[in-house]
Amino acid sequence: MSKVKEYLSETATEMLHRVTWPTWKELQSNTIIVVVASVLISLIIFVMDFAFGITGGETWKGALGFIYQIFK
Repeated sequence: MSKVKEYLSETATEMLHRVTWPTWKELQSNTIIVVVASVLISLIIFVMDFAFGITGGETWKGALGFIYQIFK
């Protein structure tokens, strides 16, 4: 039990005195970067899914479906 208490004490000391926390301005700018990157990556994945026919409906089977339809 003493090791657990020592671990928690050392963890609290490190978090309070040794960790450099970002400023509010840095946190805001980094959050904006993460949100923009997430939106861009999700759009790229959607376009790829649509192009290959994964998210397309009955009328659009994607690029591969189009090629298969040509060579039918």
